Amino acid sequence: MAQTRKKRKTKHRGTQAGTIDRAGRTSRQQARSTARKTAGERRAARYQRPPTWRGAATRAAMAAVLFGVLVILIFHRPVATGLAGAAFAFLFYIPVGYLTDRMLYNRHQRRREQARG
Repeated sequence: MAQTRKKRKTKHRGTQAGTIDRAGRTSRQQARSTARKTAGERRAARYQRPPTWRGAATRAAMAAVLFGVLVILIFHRPVATGLAGAAFAFLFYIPVGYLTDRMLYNRHQRRREQARG
């Protein structure tokens, strides 16, 4: 049989004694169109900033740590091998990441200029 009542979206917050402890609503859920617009604005703002070596180094560090952990845990290599591979990956990923970011930034700037005029 079809359900006639609307399902509850939040839990009943109560104690065994029957008192209800309700926390106030801290934020409103955004409408999907507003959320998409906000995400698009953030993406556009990210493409406006030129890439930095610091950002490339940060991403390279995260990728190198992940690479080192995977080499040690999944491939069962010694820790020294994992650390050496992570160090090599870090040094390799910095320029590759920066150049990739620079290429995407330049492409986005060219498209923006073409759209303007």
